Amino acid sequence: MRLTIVFLAMVFAASAQARGNAESGKAKAAQVCAACHGPDGSKPSAPDQPVLAGQYYDYLVRALSDYKAGHRTNGIMKGFAGQLSKQDIEDLAAWFSRQKSPLHNQR
Repeated sequence: MRLTIVFLAMVFAASAQARGNAESGKAKAAQVCAACHGPDGSKPSAPDQPVLAGQYYDYLVRALSDYKAGHRTNGIMKGFAGQLSKQDIEDLAAWFSRQKSPLHNQR
């Protein structure tokens, strides 16, 4: 029983880390996102653009997927997200979720 629990914990831990490649996300962000959100997602170029740095991985995946599918409406984001693959979205989410955010209390 104990061995089964350890095995399951290892499987879940491995699958949790398999979500997105942050280095690929960094490269894609430089091509697609940096002009509006800054290279690490912490410096948007306009006040109506969100800070992406430090945002939850799952939230970023959902938001980009929703823009791509048209469930969220923003012409600019629909155009950019529409070009992204599922892997691109996961990679971008991995990159931005690992960045320090000016919105968090840094200690």
